[in-house]
Amino acid sequence: MMMMMMMMMMMMMMIMMITMMMVIIRMMTMMMMMMMLMMRMSMMMIRLMMMMMTMMMKMMMMVMMMMI
Repeated sequence: MMMMMMMMMMMMMMIMMITMMMVIIRMMTMMMMMMMLMMRMSMMMIRLMMMMMTMMMKMMMMVMMMMI
């Protein structure tokens, strides 16, 4: 009886461990995907910001020329 109980416990533990591992792996993959997306988005954002800055500079120059 005791041996049976122990075996059952061991099996349960193994199943739990496997499920946990699967969940962790899935989470990690999800995180990686998110990170990749974020990186891409950040790159796009930086590019956009640079474009905006250049546009602003051009506008400022135009305004200055007009003022003069």
